[in-house]
Amino acid sequence: MSEKTERGTARGARQEPREGAAARSRVQSIDRAVLILRCFSPRRPEMGISDLARATGLSTSTTHRILASMQHNGLVRQTRQRQYALGPLLVQLARSGAFPTTLRDAALGAMRELRALVDETVGLHELLPGNERAVVDQVESHHALRRTYTELGVPIPLVYGAPGKAMLAFLDPAAAERVLAGPIDPVTPTTITDPERLRSELEEVRGEGYALSFSERTPGIRTVAAPVFDHEGGVVGSISVSAPEARMPTERMREMGPQVRRVAWSVSEVLGCAREAVARRAQSAWPV
Repeated sequence: MSEKTERGTARGARQEPREGAAARSRVQSIDRAVLILRCFSPRRPEMGISDLARATGLSTSTTHRILASMQHNGLVRQTRQRQYALGPLLVQLARSGAFPTTLRDAALGAMRELRALVDETVGLHELLPGNERAVVDQVESHHALRRTYTELGVPIPLVYGAPGKAMLAFLDPAAAERVLAGPIDPVTPTTITDPERLRSELEEVRGEGYALSFSERTPGIRTVAAPVFDHEGGVVGSISVSAPEARMPTERMREMGPQVRRVAWSVSEVLGCAREAVARRAQSAWPV
């Protein structure tokens, strides 16, 4: 593909109405540099110009020009074999402490924003070894009558409540089936104990990107929760909004679902997750 063809393609893309203002405002050279960075992986830590050009669809001359600028800025480096690899600036940034190192560090700011938006208690739940979860933090509602988590750090089976279902839906299928194969004892009158009904709900969670709980773990409390993913697309936790059922009619829960999903996804992005990674694991597109 020639540089002239690339420029022509770019001009044509900008004329497409569906691209919108966001696409028109992008800087092409940055987009292309990111394309190149995405080519590197543990399986391919080093690549030559020809390989990078083929992988990105850019011409060899364009690839060479962008690589020269990236190398000057430390984004890539050249090896003794004249191949390219990720550069020292990326390593420095990764080790600088600028990136959150824990789920709580990544989530706390977003949790406060969500609480300000809905004024209900926002919880942070972490996936534990053995396919359990624990509440690790909360930002409480200002209401006098509110949900307050008192069992921070206590293991909870994933089958109970929206935070667990949000994680269970995105576990490895074999691990999820092991959870569903175990006994599910009721802890409230509305606990879901039927594995088939749970499987059906988990399918809905994968499609919607959030889970609902109608007093299934704590009597009188309704919850909306969405999963949080790590840089590999694996589920590592969830963010929830909980409130007394008098303030959480089904309609409000459904309206709140996309809000919680977007906030949880912003935390996933802070942890380095990309939609493509989740889609590969879930075998379906991640809801916007």
